Amino acid sequence: MPNVPENIEFLFEKSTVILIKNSPILDITSAINELKYVKEIHVVAIHNEVKELLYILDKNYKNPVEIKTINILKNKNQLFDFKLDTDKYSTFSLIKKYLYEPNASIMKSGGFNEVSAQLKIDKLHQNSHLYTSEKLIDFPGRRFEVLHTIPFDKKQLKKLIPSGKVNITTRNFPQTVAQIRKKTGLKDGGENYLFFTTDINNKHLVIVCQKIIS
Repeated sequence: MPNVPENIEFLFEKSTVILIKNSPILDITSAINELKYVKEIHVVAIHNEVKELLYILDKNYKNPVEIKTINILKNKNQLFDFKLDTDKYSTFSLIKKYLYEPNASIMKSGGFNEVSAQLKIDKLHQNSHLYTSEKLIDFPGRRFEVLHTIPFDKKQLKKLIPSGKVNITTRNFPQTVAQIRKKTGLKDGGENYLFFTTDINNKHLVIVCQKIIS
């Protein structure tokens, strides 16, 4: 396979527009730094698993890079687009009535500030990549109604999850899902969801919630 960055000028002798398909494990920022004339990056996920990274290079393009994300689902597609702009910032708050988790294509794109700015919702913490709002909105990812917010306490969790079965996700939390299941004895399954994360006050917490079916 040719080294694209080293041969970019030669390739542009053949065409002014080039499409490059990269492995989904590659870092987008590093690729932008190595390549020239990046116009668009398409992040393609299917059922919340990133499958493709597509880079469109245009020799005449000099504006900010456009990021286009798509998560292809059975009944619909989740789209979220933005331009790379260091002037966009997130707003933050404690947990509200609804919780949002971005889909895999957005997580790969790194557009976390854009999600907060465009959709006007708050992040829980700079590194948690979970969002919250008082009013339910359409969102490119999973949506949940918050039932309880508690500290990580085994006894409280047993009372709130009497079936002993629950879906667990960790975001910016010092323990893994496997470690949490071992410590609490909670099994996979059930209707409720637990998010183990960190809030704006750097406190570890557990958010007990119910998934909203779109």
